[in-house]
Amino acid sequence: MTTSPQAPIKVPIFDGHNDVLLRLWKRGGGDAPRAFLEGEGKGQLDLPMAQQGGFAGGMFAMFVPSPDRSANGDAKPPPQPGAGEVRTPPPVELEPAQRAVFTMLSLLLRIEQESQGRVRICRSVADIEQAITDGVLAPVAHIEGAEAIDENFELLHVLHAAGLRSLGPVWSRPNAFGHGVPFVCPSSPDTGPGLTDLGKDLVRTCNRLRILIDLSHLNEGGFWDVAAVSEAPLVATHSNVHAISPHSRNLIDKQLDAIRESGGMVGMNFAVSFLRPDGRHEADTPLDLAVDHLAHLIDRVGEDGVGLGSDFDGAKMPANLANAGMLPNLVTAMRERQFGEALIEKVCFRNWLRVLGKTWGR
Repeated sequence: MTTSPQAPIKVPIFDGHNDVLLRLWKRGGGDAPRAFLEGEGKGQLDLPMAQQGGFAGGMFAMFVPSPDRSANGDAKPPPQPGAGEVRTPPPVELEPAQRAVFTMLSLLLRIEQESQGRVRICRSVADIEQAITDGVLAPVAHIEGAEAIDENFELLHVLHAAGLRSLGPVWSRPNAFGHGVPFVCPSSPDTGPGLTDLGKDLVRTCNRLRILIDLSHLNEGGFWDVAAVSEAPLVATHSNVHAISPHSRNLIDKQLDAIRESGGMVGMNFAVSFLRPDGRHEADTPLDLAVDHLAHLIDRVGEDGVGLGSDFDGAKMPANLANAGMLPNLVTAMRERQFGEALIEKVCFRNWLRVLGKTWGR
């Protein structure tokens, strides 16, 4: 008797970074939580897309756009500057940044409240594991760019009490804490000064609170400043390989080696401009290129140090990975490259649980 082949197991995916709260904040309206929960055919991530694609949870970023981009619904990275030109987005002041973060955190809390048990904000690894077991979406509150944090870190303590567990000191612009890397390709990530003294104090305070420090938008100087100050594993939640795509946002091998030595990890970013060697914003980007980045990361950081950091709702995606519902296509591409099932599970979720446990405790 012949039997039909078994369907591939759907692997849960925990994601290092998305910007759905930014999209919902720009959308506006009192029904924004319902739009996420029920879906409305817009954006790259909502609950129906997550359920379709096996998206189990991840870091839900609160990102404050620069003033001249606050009404722009496009992807966050500005257009590529011309040769020799580096455009730095304008800074964001404290009070408008705090208003935006409060609104996005409120959106996340309302999504949980109105979800009828389908969404559960997570504050520990045990929370995430239980949510995955229960088939409940597991968001974790993250700040991308710390413009909302005051110099005395008073709001940081409040946000931590409300559930904040991950923070990137900068986005790709300077602030009181350091200098972000601009969007330039080709370019080294070594683009200027790193953390300020206040930024180093922020890292130390996050270490004490056991808040993950995200390296993804820091320039190389800032990366090494965090490495020198932080006692936690080094983590880039949504970054790629500079040796494949020479974008200033990507990590050189020396940085990847330091992440490995710290027991940290890198979440591979799906944004086409960080995948492609030419840095172009073209959806016609093969998933094999994403697997190339994963393979290089595994080679440099190790099988326990690589995950996914989609950047859904924050960047242009490959056509075959256009939204969270299409995540099984990436898993299929890994299988076709002969990634074993144990390695696929590590990349999809187990490595995130490992590094979050080392950073947060259980």
